[in-house]
Amino acid sequence: MRILIIFSRLFVGSLFIVSGLIKANDPLGFSYKLEEYFAESALNLPFLEPFSLSLAILACLAEVVLGFAVLFGGRMKLATWALLLLTLFFGWLTIYTATCDPQGVYTIMVEGQAQERGVTCVTDCGCFGDAMKGSIGRSLTPWESFSKDMVLLVFIIPLFFWRKRINWNTQQDDLILLPISLVMVAIWSWIFTWWGPVWFTLIGFAGYLLIKRFMQSAKAEWASAGWVALISVVFIWMNYAHLPMRDYRPYAVGKSISEQMRTAKPPVNKTYVSYRNKTSGEVKEYDSSGPYPWDDENFENVPNSTRVVEIEPGIASQVQDFHLVDVEGNDLTIGILDETVPVLLVMIYDVDKTDRSCMPSIKALADEAYKNQWYVFGVTASPFDKSEEFRHTEQLPFEMTQCDEKTIKTAIRSNPGLMVIQQGTVRGLWHCNDTPNFAEAAATLKE
Repeated sequence: MRILIIFSRLFVGSLFIVSGLIKANDPLGFSYKLEEYFAESALNLPFLEPFSLSLAILACLAEVVLGFAVLFGGRMKLATWALLLLTLFFGWLTIYTATCDPQGVYTIMVEGQAQERGVTCVTDCGCFGDAMKGSIGRSLTPWESFSKDMVLLVFIIPLFFWRKRINWNTQQDDLILLPISLVMVAIWSWIFTWWGPVWFTLIGFAGYLLIKRFMQSAKAEWASAGWVALISVVFIWMNYAHLPMRDYRPYAVGKSISEQMRTAKPPVNKTYVSYRNKTSGEVKEYDSSGPYPWDDENFENVPNSTRVVEIEPGIASQVQDFHLVDVEGNDLTIGILDETVPVLLVMIYDVDKTDRSCMPSIKALADEAYKNQWYVFGVTASPFDKSEEFRHTEQLPFEMTQCDEKTIKTAIRSNPGLMVIQQGTVRGLWHCNDTPNFAEAAATLKE
């Protein structure tokens, strides 16, 4: 039993630390995922949407603190109850995601009239943010996420039922648990191609050991939790006020949007149709790509008999919705991606929610970019009448284009945010709080 409890502490603790830090690395991205779940067409909890960011930060903080608590043996009654409830909640969320019917409908009342609308299925639970896509090339499927939660639950249950056997670590416990857990964090970090969790864990351990040295156990437990919470909040704030430290997204600096578009392939399908011989009554299925008796009067099509068989799965592109359209409806995407001259994109997913305090520095950068023969475009999901009004109010010198809101939010975790592209490759990304001068923006082209 002792070996099972020790392994469970190591496995659960290290996984919760890494999982929480990956979400904390991109708190805005996690909040966007929660907004998808809270939407009326999903969980129908729209009243929670304004609190998505706060809840995202709280969830990240809880995962990291609970992970360290399991390794330190601190307040195990509280910690194991929280772990159990959190894992059951995530298990319910993933099973909901896995069983969602994309053809389903729900009914709402609009001005006293019942209306049916389509259900929105969240296909990616967001368990590890964009880290899975950025490291192994795809996210966990909903069923894989559910299986992961159930495996995690298997190791949380022993901690929950035998929590009285787990006490605040002795020096001998630390000599066993801390080095091995650090190795396990390193393994997860290797999988996710980011060593940030290792450094964070080392800082957490260093503070914990100092606290133990100068405090008695009762106070040390709460002080250690406070220390981990403090460094977690600082870490979350840094990633919120700037861009994620580790960028897993398909628009990260150095990624080629053009190449990602070219590697995408549609699935290869074959369609079959059935016809009935009017004379003999025989029904036969035909390949629609070959000759079939569609114009033979002696044959009739069998209603609802068409079926499509996937011969070869397609290769989806994570940038397939990156399309820039001007006010006249012209698609500028290919021209911008093929341009050898640098292109500065000022990305504003919603002009009503933009941080206008950043606009003077962005305008100054755009003016200098124009002087140096760069192209500059605004990119927004807002209607053109709103974006034009915004452009005139802020006296911005560039043309506004439209793009999908989700795509803009994926490309840059800032509103507004800045991207420099040259020949389809992302050369620079900046949060509006870090708006560069022109020399700094131009320096990215030489790297």
